[in-house]
Amino acid sequence: MTESETIAYDVVVLGAGPVGENVADRTRAAGLSTALVESERVGGECSYWACMPSKALLRPVVARAEARRVPGLGQAVRGPLDAAAVLARRDEYASHWHDDGQVAWVESIGADLYRGHGRLAGERSVTVTAADGTVTTLTARHAVAVCTGTRARLPELPGLDDVGPWTSREATSAQEVPGRLLVVGGGVVAAEMATVFQALGSRVTVLVRGTGLLPRMEPFAGELVAEALTEAGADIRTGTSVTSVGRENGTVVAVTDAGDRLEADEILFATGRAPRTDDIGLETVGLEPGSWLTVDDTLRVDGTDWLYACGDVNHRALLTHQGKYQARIAGDVIGARAAGRALPPSDPWGPHTATADHHAVPQVVFTDPEAASVGLSLAEAERAGHRVRAVDVDLTSVAGAQLYGDGYRGRARMVVDLDEGILRGVTFVGPGVGELLHSATVAVAGRVPVDRLWHAVPSFPTISEVWLRLLEAYRG
Repeated sequence: MTESETIAYDVVVLGAGPVGENVADRTRAAGLSTALVESERVGGECSYWACMPSKALLRPVVARAEARRVPGLGQAVRGPLDAAAVLARRDEYASHWHDDGQVAWVESIGADLYRGHGRLAGERSVTVTAADGTVTTLTARHAVAVCTGTRARLPELPGLDDVGPWTSREATSAQEVPGRLLVVGGGVVAAEMATVFQALGSRVTVLVRGTGLLPRMEPFAGELVAEALTEAGADIRTGTSVTSVGRENGTVVAVTDAGDRLEADEILFATGRAPRTDDIGLETVGLEPGSWLTVDDTLRVDGTDWLYACGDVNHRALLTHQGKYQARIAGDVIGARAAGRALPPSDPWGPHTATADHHAVPQVVFTDPEAASVGLSLAEAERAGHRVRAVDVDLTSVAGAQLYGDGYRGRARMVVDLDEGILRGVTFVGPGVGELLHSATVAVAGRVPVDRLWHAVPSFPTISEVWLRLLEAYRG
């Protein structure tokens, strides 16, 4: 191990994924010298093993499904997908797992990149161990931001170490389509990857411990997605847990709590995420290694005046866009505090507080049908003590949805706060609904009165006319 000099910066950012990049962008815009530390690829999980490759895999699946519903077009797209072409296009979207372009972007904003394993080494200090063993110490005059994200969490199961299980990384970067795929889990990764591989030719079995898919959304979202997957040929088993796994002559064998013995070529565990904080030196600043980092609404870690945590590591909302939102706020906060500017106390609309994390988090699941939601579900709103009413509309009542072709199925719900006259949450399920979500996000985040939404006239004939149908149903 070779020790090099100590280098001082205003800000040091651990993790150069999209969240860390956005912190660096904002602190550089504030005129602060900034170092970015990355142990893998600049661009992080989203660019190479999550958002970008998964959506590249899903797009041809969804496009074919939509085309098949249109009279006059359906017969032209009855054949199978070209799996090799789909995987090749995915490779392009993942930049063939090279980060040159993102490195060039870091250089363009004037931040310095350090490749290697970064660890806190006491207050305002980070050591970076490069691949050749060289250790560089970076000190921060104002702030260190932890943006190291999460990794897939695998269950403790007998035989798991011998199986070579897939996680989201192996699924999104797979170079071949397995003939049989077991998917364990019922969340977003499970639903999206089941959709991909069933369409590419795998025989997919999904094992869900709970009662259905997408448990964090309205129940009808998971029901409609499960219905479509079943019709496509997938076998979805709810209330089912895996008790052991193994490989026999190359074949994965999973045993369930019901005693069923299931065989597959690969098994994907989509059973949650764990913070990448186990080996970043948290113990040197009095924090628990491997823990989620609790922050205030300026993204500063509780009990410190210099340490920030943005994105997945603070466990507020494990979504790239939400992490980038936090990063923009944290970067501006760091810049303001470094300049000695006092921040206004708890300003919900100001640029220095991450209030959307609490009540207006949007998410799209890119299955067929798509599922999109923002804010609270009906059950969440009721648990929070709000007096609410759910208003539901069948999307087939909307002319714009009917234009998508025969067999369109979808549903929309808005959760209305009856005391405040605003929306607490909105959910859409159906082909093409992902692009509706930002209008709902603006309504929820902006606490737009429901009566005022009556004057936001949707264009005819678009799917956005569902807003009119929802308001009509609410008024009765």
